[in-house]
Amino acid sequence: MSKKSSVLLIYTGGTIGMMQDARTNELRPFDFKALTQQIPELNKFDIGLSSIAFKNPIDSSNMHPLVWVEIAKTIRDNYNKFDGFVILHGSDTMSFTASALSFMLENLSKPVVLTGSQLPIGIIRTDGKENLITAIEIAAAKEKGKPIVSEVCIYFEYKLYRGNRTFKYNSAHFDAFKSPNYHALAEAGVNIQYNKSALLKPNSKALKVHTTLDNNILVLKMFPGINERITSAMLDSHGIKAILLETFGAGNCTTQEWFTKEIKKAIDKGIIVLNITQCLEGRVVQGMYETSSHLKKLGVVGGADLTFESAITKLMFLLGQKLGNAQIKKLLQTNLRGELTTS
Repeated sequence: MSKKSSVLLIYTGGTIGMMQDARTNELRPFDFKALTQQIPELNKFDIGLSSIAFKNPIDSSNMHPLVWVEIAKTIRDNYNKFDGFVILHGSDTMSFTASALSFMLENLSKPVVLTGSQLPIGIIRTDGKENLITAIEIAAAKEKGKPIVSEVCIYFEYKLYRGNRTFKYNSAHFDAFKSPNYHALAEAGVNIQYNKSALLKPNSKALKVHTTLDNNILVLKMFPGINERITSAMLDSHGIKAILLETFGAGNCTTQEWFTKEIKKAIDKGIIVLNITQCLEGRVVQGMYETSSHLKKLGVVGGADLTFESAITKLMFLLGQKLGNAQIKKLLQTNLRGELTTS
């Protein structure tokens, strides 16, 4: 008889962990030690469940790279004790956390599933119970004694997505996340149907946890009428190591001479410039149009189909590795954790 799976729940904060006080109607975090009292359905699982709650749960709007490090260290310290991990997290910045953890957890061979809810778990119509129950089931799922999933994912409203391919697109519906440039990894109906060809293959190497991130990054979003004086002031800010340039369409932007000069000046100072599209679907192809050829000639890196969330966290991760600019540029265009389509 095979040993039953064990799953560690890590509660960071967010709507899913809130209970409504029957007297005051105020929302407050509930005690995760009494998790099965709140969700008695968990008792029906033949899964060993343990939980760790952050001492001071945070709203996901206050998410920070230091918290990502805390989560990554928690997984590292418990990696050999559990078969899978479920991270309970606020939905607003969940895609950022999932993307960051995908880069920080190198050689991952176990599931790390982030989930949350749009309504607190203590509300009658909550989506939190189903999200949590199925996330646990996915984190515990094995085939021939090995985990079916071995990557960082988001499970929300019946679908499992690769975390670094997602973004939150809806704040009003239970179906809050999309993964426009990559297939869903699984869909939960009567049974959980895994899209096995879309899953990352498990890594046989030992887990390597990276805990150094560098957030000295400027985000510059293009818009018609972008102002020269303000743009110049932003790019002259002290300490910038990378610029995430959000362009139009397939990577296009203004060809005004002043803008080209500003980007060239930044690159000449050793600042990495990464070009991603503002479009929610599709990819950057620098050189397809004249309005992106000048960026390519300057040495701007094309970000292919990276999401904003994945691009910003990948930059933080690579800058934190103290690599040379040439290597960072190469790795930005390399598919490290399934985050981009290379062809």
